[in-house]
Amino acid sequence: MKQFGKIFNFELKGYLKNKVFVGITIFLVIAIAVATFIPNIVALFKSDENKYRPAMLIYSENADLAALVGQYFEAAFTDYEIKISDGSIDDIKEQIVSGEAECAFVLSSASSYTYYVNNLSMYDANVEIANTVLQEVYRVNAMIQNGLTPEQAGEIMAVQIESSTTTLGKDQIQNFFYTYIMIFALYMVILLYGQMVSSNVATEKSSRAMELLITSAKPTNMMFGKVMASCVAGLMQLVAVFGSAVVFYNINKASLSENAIMNAIFNIPVGLLFYMLVFFVLGFLIYAFIYGAVGSTVSKLEDVNTATMPITYLFIIAFMVVVFSMTSGNVDNIAMKICSYIPFISPMAMFTRIAMSTVAWYEIVISIGVLIGSVVGVGILAARIYRVGVLMYGTRPKLGMIIKNVFKKQ
Repeated sequence: MKQFGKIFNFELKGYLKNKVFVGITIFLVIAIAVATFIPNIVALFKSDENKYRPAMLIYSENADLAALVGQYFEAAFTDYEIKISDGSIDDIKEQIVSGEAECAFVLSSASSYTYYVNNLSMYDANVEIANTVLQEVYRVNAMIQNGLTPEQAGEIMAVQIESSTTTLGKDQIQNFFYTYIMIFALYMVILLYGQMVSSNVATEKSSRAMELLITSAKPTNMMFGKVMASCVAGLMQLVAVFGSAVVFYNINKASLSENAIMNAIFNIPVGLLFYMLVFFVLGFLIYAFIYGAVGSTVSKLEDVNTATMPITYLFIIAFMVVVFSMTSGNVDNIAMKICSYIPFISPMAMFTRIAMSTVAWYEIVISIGVLIGSVVGVGILAARIYRVGVLMYGTRPKLGMIIKNVFKKQ
């Protein structure tokens, strides 16, 4: 235990003193701060919203129709100043070309119009909005012509349908955002820190420092110390990033209150947060042990990427299976159920099912139990590979040779 503690402390200090590690953490914290403060920053530089709005002209030979359309357009086109034009078509065109008005709707009837604009933007959605609004105007106008007052017609068209939804299981839409963030964070951390563990082991081996270390400490203590240090460093980085995100969100909560995505992310249930932590740590550990073991088998640092490529591909495949299931809306398909018990995929698959579906408690227990057993087993196996691999120099050892030496009696 004393050897483990020394190795753990040494490796953890190495991560915390690493300029890249610290730089990435600071960059992410600043990026999140900027993102959460954007509404307040924009508000500081934003002028009075009524100070300037581009003009939208409404014209019809039927003054009552023009007034009715103008009333409805004011509610639909809030970014425009709606003006009823009493000039000719040529006057309207001249105002648009000169920039006095941005666009105009010239109505030939309640169901027919011409839209005038100087330069038609590819993002111009005014016609689509107008078509929807004018359908309502047409109905209201027809009611008025049949004897109803404008107020009565407006009340009929403005009737609201009341409904409520009772979710007996999980709300996939609400849970999708933080589920995806957890999966993506696990994806990034495993790829980043897994490579760092492999690189650290390969660097020590290439410098021949391993020959001294392996004689003064047990391989199991060295492997577990390195992996646990990288896990703690990763958690510290995530706590710094997501902790600052929570602080910045609460500071700007008033300005972010209408952002449904932000509210969903930062209102994650405590129970789901617990499962997120459990699967995150276990998923990280199992891959970190594998990365460390593979790193011990290479003789040169530049060979690390090639050696770890199969592991990276395995994890990417697992990530894609989970993401495709999430986006399809069916997280309880056969593939996901099978993946929930495969240690290399279950941290993402089972957590996704827990967050976005209803999973029996015994399924969760079995999945976590298999994952814990796999972490321990892979950790011990990785330590044995580490013991054999760090003393092999020259050409990269073959898989058969490694397996033979791993299970060879000492």
